[in-house]
Amino acid sequence: MKRRGTAVALATLVVGSLCAGAPQARAEARAAEADFDLDTATIPELQARMADGSLTSSGLTTAYLRRTKAIDPTIHAVLRTDPTALRQAAASDVRHRRGDVRGPLDGIPVLVKDNVNTRGMPTTAGSLALAGSPPDRDAALVTRLRDAGAVILGKTNLSEWANFRAAKPTSGWSAVGGQTNNPYVLDRNPCGSSSGSGAALAASLAQVAIGTETDGSIVCPAGMNGVVGHKPSLGLVSQDGVVPISAEQDTAGPMARNVTDTALTLAAIGDAAHLPDERTAPGGLRGKRIGLWRLPSLGPEVDAVMTRTAEKLRSAGAEVVEVTPPYQERLAELEFPALLSEFHRDIDAYLATREGPRNLTGLVEFNRAHPAERTCFAGQELFERALAAPPTTDPAYRAMRAESKDLSRRSIDETMAAHRLDAIASPTNPPAWTTDCARGDNDVIPSSTPAAVAGYPSLSVPAGSVDELPVGVLLMAGDREDGRLLTLGAAVERRLHAWRAPRYLPSNTP
Repeated sequence: MKRRGTAVALATLVVGSLCAGAPQARAEARAAEADFDLDTATIPELQARMADGSLTSSGLTTAYLRRTKAIDPTIHAVLRTDPTALRQAAASDVRHRRGDVRGPLDGIPVLVKDNVNTRGMPTTAGSLALAGSPPDRDAALVTRLRDAGAVILGKTNLSEWANFRAAKPTSGWSAVGGQTNNPYVLDRNPCGSSSGSGAALAASLAQVAIGTETDGSIVCPAGMNGVVGHKPSLGLVSQDGVVPISAEQDTAGPMARNVTDTALTLAAIGDAAHLPDERTAPGGLRGKRIGLWRLPSLGPEVDAVMTRTAEKLRSAGAEVVEVTPPYQERLAELEFPALLSEFHRDIDAYLATREGPRNLTGLVEFNRAHPAERTCFAGQELFERALAAPPTTDPAYRAMRAESKDLSRRSIDETMAAHRLDAIASPTNPPAWTTDCARGDNDVIPSSTPAAVAGYPSLSVPAGSVDELPVGVLLMAGDREDGRLLTLGAAVERRLHAWRAPRYLPSNTP
């Protein structure tokens, strides 16, 4: 199936979720040639305007660049904009005038997390160690975005090394970009590691963004910044040219303000051979069975959001049953030691393709020699533990990874089979904690782990808020169920109607 056909199929699956955001919320910036709302406009709406001539990609790109200039100094989400963005947009305008549009993303501005290689622009993973020469080629997913006609608008800040450097890091901080702030309450954390991507979307600085995840790094920033984030099935999106933690769990994925745009972006960056080929109309919730995994450890206020979520889904005809996926304690014991071994292997392989430190030992030495790498937190305990971890050829490591994959898949598969579920739902995140370099993160969030370790898809959709701070609902399903999960997510999004624009409050503490 051709990629453009796949994109149309995915759009058909989720088109009912258009404009899930609250209509009264308005971005201050307006597109130059048409009076419409950057907060709530969707890709199909933008393409319709480009088709009838009331909007150009140049006008849309200019609007986002102007908004970034005005808003980003408050949230520090965008590291740099691409100086070629307007040239890319002008080329898209020519294609639109000729009727030679490449697909739904043609002319759509996209921000890319700064651990994804972009030729001609630095790709740093937030570290000064990689701040020299840019990569000499794009990551495979960036090539796909360019082939789809997307405008690469710029690069977003992230938790340095995707939060895999220190034992107590501060999400959203990097030596290259400083601290990204949560747009809803500025002294609160945006979660990580795709912090800048989530915060930029909440602030309407791009139409869509690319994040990456090993465990929670797409879905948690999506939840905490009140946007949509999809962690694809492992292998659906190529990791070639992405700074790694673990090939056994890493994936890039799309983030947006609605499920429709998220699905269209997945269609552009994913492997067409493994994308869903379903053309059914978007369904509702009637007859769907959803397992609610409450996670009371996230607090009574989050649990109340989940109770209201369940009530709304039931009122739309869904059956919601309470579940507790098994094996979670053992998974927590197994995941991290395996990641240490895999990180040493995979980061050494990546660094060999870049100028700068050539291996993990070189990174450790670089951080010791550069005080700017220690201005928020000094530790690099995970780097040091990875150096001491057994190699991935070690039988004990192999047994650990095999057991973790088996248990994580069984935790989802057995729960879904026992309760005849269409998906499992859980809270994506607690309310954002106060950013504090001395203390570090307060982010023990177990909901993302089963799908992350299993390599199964998960999708965070806005569910509500606690004291101005967004909370997401995380949906997960079986391997390669991305299309069905997005369809269900669109129906959940329509029913909850929870998105709202941020107010950039300095604090919500009395």
